[in-house]
Amino acid sequence: MPFKSSVKLHIYNSLGELVTTIANGIFESGYFELNWNAVDYASGIYFYSIEAKSLENPAEFRDVMKMILIK
Repeated sequence: MPFKSSVKLHIYNSLGELVTTIANGIFESGYFELNWNAVDYASGIYFYSIEAKSLENPAEFRDVMKMILIK
């Protein structure tokens, strides 16, 4: 992230139901890696939504991507 931002990262199942929230807080600028411990979840297709709103300027980012969990 190029700026200090408020970040939310949610994971949804294929029905669109919220499974878990990985991040919900303030992150300084820089690179980050977040891990999802999916031991309690079934194999299948999941979606993650990331939303970042800069605290320093009006910049905003939001994206939804598909991922496949294989056990």
